[in-house]
Amino acid sequence: MPEVRRYVSIADRLLPGRITGFYVVGSTALGAFRRGRSDIDFVAVTEGTVSLPRLRALQWTANTPDGLRQLARGNWAIPGTVNGVFVPREELTRPVTLIRPVASHSGSDFRAGAAFDVNPVTWKILREHGIPVRGAEPAELGLDPEPARLKEWNLANLRGYWKGLAERTARRAKPSLVARKTGMAWTALGPPRLHHTIATGGVISKEAAGEYALDVFDARWHPFLRDALAYWRGGPPAAVRHREAAEFVLHVIADAERL
Repeated sequence: MPEVRRYVSIADRLLPGRITGFYVVGSTALGAFRRGRSDIDFVAVTEGTVSLPRLRALQWTANTPDGLRQLARGNWAIPGTVNGVFVPREELTRPVTLIRPVASHSGSDFRAGAAFDVNPVTWKILREHGIPVRGAEPAELGLDPEPARLKEWNLANLRGYWKGLAERTARRAKPSLVARKTGMAWTALGPPRLHHTIATGGVISKEAAGEYALDVFDARWHPFLRDALAYWRGGPPAAVRHREAAEFVLHVIADAERL
């Protein structure tokens, strides 16, 4: 992908010799990348001391052109940006929940010493589907995704982040600008993805999660889910039903608790 090649090229100029492994994960690795909807996620392996100011410079230098194009189109979710985590080589073989990352960035957010995507889900995708741009095959990295923690981690994500988001959304008089532009697709497709992992142990894309939700959840949710899938597949934003979205998320969480 040209975005990945550009990102790695800039990384080599800003951090020569420091990025010794680079792996694409997320929707791209799962074969479900949708241009104009999906981000491009990665795990980078670092060697030696890595300058945090230079990592920040990498984040902005590599992503500013695509980000500005999306903002100019009114797409405040800024899909298409290259986002990821930086992990020291010596940390790579530790259990994933014990890994100490160098940093991470997603959209405009930069975190030193922290990375949400260093977790059992991302590490499972990396080991089973990761696309090596630089470095050994993922199966040769000695990764420990901690499969016994996969269900627990997804439940915690639903109970924490997603439940809080649903409760805030339900109280809101009108949806945010981001919600209006995306047609709530992210909210509709994200929780079923976690539900699927809790139920089956497998990890799927948001798009596949939409199809899964149509099979698993009551017909009352189907128009909402079909609107979300249509948008994710390139259609226009659907009418936003933010209270329905909140109710759906809470329904998914309650159902996952019973699994």
